[in-house]
Amino acid sequence: MTRTGALHHLELWVGDLAAAEREWGWLLGELGYVCSDRWRDGQSWRHEASGYVVLEAGSDRSGEHDRLRAGMNHVAFWAGGRADVDRLAAEASARGWRLLFADRHPHAGGPDHYAAFLENGEGFEVELVAER
Repeated sequence: MTRTGALHHLELWVGDLAAAEREWGWLLGELGYVCSDRWRDGQSWRHEASGYVVLEAGSDRSGEHDRLRAGMNHVAFWAGGRADVDRLAAEASARGWRLLFADRHPHAGGPDHYAAFLENGEGFEVELVAER
């Protein structure tokens, strides 16, 4: 099996590492990631099947994240079945996330697409996609 084209890792530069750990740490943990490394300005969350996600709040960062500007808009994760997506969407607000497109949830991506679109306190958007 070749890994060509598969995602190796995703690095997110955050303004507040403690807030990112509360928000992202909860979500990544629910999706099967485990915090595998910590350093003064960051941490790495590894998944056995899909690489790793880095949260970093180092001094090289400039400005605030804005998902509506040119650049990456959001990241999408497989989240299990529809019940899993529903549970995560329901628990998200207590963990620092808000449901986007609530008037069209869970079909904001179209009638045949079941997902929850969430935004955290820094404006990062995540799409949690249900498997068929």
